Amino acid sequence: MKFVTALIVIPFLCLAACGKQADTTAPEARETAAPPVAAASGLQRTPSPAGARVYFKTPADGDKVTNPIRIEFGIEGMDVTRAGNDQPDSGHHHLLIDAELPPLHLPIPADASYIHFGDGSTATEITLSPGSHTLRMLLGDYRHVPHDPPVMSDIIAITVQ
Repeated sequence: MKFVTALIVIPFLCLAACGKQADTTAPEARETAAPPVAAASGLQRTPSPAGARVYFKTPADGDKVTNPIRIEFGIEGMDVTRAGNDQPDSGHHHLLIDAELPPLHLPIPADASYIHFGDGSTATEITLSPGSHTLRMLLGDYRHVPHDPPVMSDIIAITVQ
């Protein structure tokens, strides 16, 4: 009987001990966070039109800036739309701060280095620590997956004073 009780109680205790952690993600980030996907799986990528591009209107490569840093996103050849809106030739911006490109066949991560603008924003203000930083833009489709071919900006370097 003790063995049967242990078989029932131990898994229950393990599940209770592994309770869900509180979600400390800011509400606006939770609304646009990338959907969970198994790391080994890939998704069909949405095609992007020839010549589509994203770029920084501000700041410019090499700029010396102070906080808060105003960032404006430019786009050509596509429309900006909200995440979840499956509209052809459209997507929403993601700002990569001091980060490498993520795997292009998966949704773009959502954390302090990969900022999502699933609400369709084309500008923001951020605060960065003093020093040198790199920025890059990457357009994501309605599921936060980069297009095929990817629509991304050149990397720019800024110095925060």
